[in-house]
Amino acid sequence: MQLTRISNSDLTVDVAALGAEMQSLSTRDGRNWLWTGDATYWTGRSPILFPMVGRAPMDVVSVGDKRYQMGQHGFARRSAFTLVEEWREHCIYRLEASEATRAMFPFDFQLDVEHRLEGRAVIVTATVTNRDDKVMPYGVGFHPAFAWPLPGGEGQKHSVTLENGGEPALFRLSGGLVNPEPLASPFVAGKLALDHADFEKDAMIFPEGAGAGLVYGAENGPNIHFTWENLPNFALWTKPGAGFVCLEPWQGTAAEVGGSDALDQRPYTALLGPGAVAKYSFRAELVG
Repeated sequence: MQLTRISNSDLTVDVAALGAEMQSLSTRDGRNWLWTGDATYWTGRSPILFPMVGRAPMDVVSVGDKRYQMGQHGFARRSAFTLVEEWREHCIYRLEASEATRAMFPFDFQLDVEHRLEGRAVIVTATVTNRDDKVMPYGVGFHPAFAWPLPGGEGQKHSVTLENGGEPALFRLSGGLVNPEPLASPFVAGKLALDHADFEKDAMIFPEGAGAGLVYGAENGPNIHFTWENLPNFALWTKPGAGFVCLEPWQGTAAEVGGSDALDQRPYTALLGPGAVAKYSFRAELVG
């Protein structure tokens, strides 16, 4: 696997060409704050979701009168990106439309994924360019899996605290699709004490109201200040018993139970005009 390493005096990050996926996020003392990809639970570490977030009905999406097979979270995470820029503290990987992608997504696009270091923070930015002559519908999102517990926080309860103090409605998946019936929020005054039992029914999805920032970590120990831009939807996920929790800001969600398989009818789908460019990002600052 081709890896690109970026570093500064505080952090070291490895990024793979496969999926432009971050493979490690280590502080100067050698502690890795990212999930290790243990295949017992989940081999992912920080996949990029594009051109779809979540699943489609029967893994099929339609564009106009044509239907295409597309697996969960789209194809970017399993695609080989090309390294187009590399400096000590940042790198950019690129995925462009090809015969293989057009068999699933009939649009001419460019997806650039940049990893950049600033002090004790890593910033990941996805830039989507529509190189086609028609409007391009798509979803995009991030899926970083951080260690649970965080290094140095072993034996301590971990929580997620929303900066906006919100109590967003919870939605659950049914057969991989979003059940449109809202449930009571698990947040109280913006705070959720993490418990593996909360994930026995799969991901916790918050389409609205999670804001654009949170703090994840131990009460009196290490934590991550996690913020995101231009991504209105949010989810939390882990495999019960695994040593990670995913903090997932999205533009778009899985299709709804009983909903359309049309790509442009998926919840929160982005519509990008010909020649237009859109940027999405998250920032994870390590504290402690």
